[in-house]
Amino acid sequence: MARKPNYGFEKRQKELAKKAKKEEKKKAKQDGIAQEEGEETKDEAADDTLV
Repeated sequence: MARKPNYGFEKRQKELAKKAKKEEKKKAKQDGIAQEEGEETKDEAADDTLV
């Protein structure tokens, strides 16, 4: 007799992978926004020195 597949386990693993990927994208987006803000402050500082 063949084993019965555990669909609940497969679904949970798929959900965990999806959640991890979503968190990774969110973190990357936050890092990107932080870098852009850092660049803007550098640009503003450079503009102030020219005045």
